[in-house]
Amino acid sequence: MIRKIFRIFLRIIGFLFLFSILMVIVYKWVPVPFTPLMAIRYFENPEEDFRHDWVSMEEISPQLQLAVVASEDQNFLNHNGFDFDAIEKAIENNKKGKKVRGASTISQQTAKNVFLWPERSWFRKGLEVYFTFLIELFWSKERILEVYLNSIEMGKGIYGAQAAAETWFGKPATNLSVYEAAGIAAILPNPREYRANPASNYIQQRKNWIVRQMNNLGKLNFN
Repeated sequence: MIRKIFRIFLRIIGFLFLFSILMVIVYKWVPVPFTPLMAIRYFENPEEDFRHDWVSMEEISPQLQLAVVASEDQNFLNHNGFDFDAIEKAIENNKKGKKVRGASTISQQTAKNVFLWPERSWFRKGLEVYFTFLIELFWSKERILEVYLNSIEMGKGIYGAQAAAETWFGKPATNLSVYEAAGIAAILPNPREYRANPASNYIQQRKNWIVRQMNNLGKLNFN
């Protein structure tokens, strides 16, 4: 009886393992229609307007692509999914009692947003590591950023670059200016509380900082 249960358990684990790889491979080409966070937000706030329009990378302003890399993960093009220097710094700052943002890379955030749920636990973190490894293995950096920009929360009920550009600035994502792109990137740490437009003093300061970082980084090169 125990052996039978164990075999069933192994089959379930094997099925989930193969299914996870299949999903990652499918999303290498297919647009992500929705994420677990979108579903959770919908049931938490059914009265909230839901805006999500997938667009290709060519339809997203290079300024926004650069802005999110400058604000969220400046080493994005150089690491393999995990920025160990940033993780080390975060650990040291936490030991000193400093309140700092986590060291999650864009790859980790993409893995979490597309395949997982928002929860702080070692189990969920372990799955995040696993899916981050898979998307770095099967996807290009450009694809990771494309999925990230189309899937993340950018305001209450606002998901992805196109919906954010239309909501905050009344224009498609392809036409965002430098400061508009920086405004959207500036609210990502807490998109349900911050507004990209009109910007508060704090968001304006973050915008100015992001623009300086964008100038320092220069053009993104995915090749």
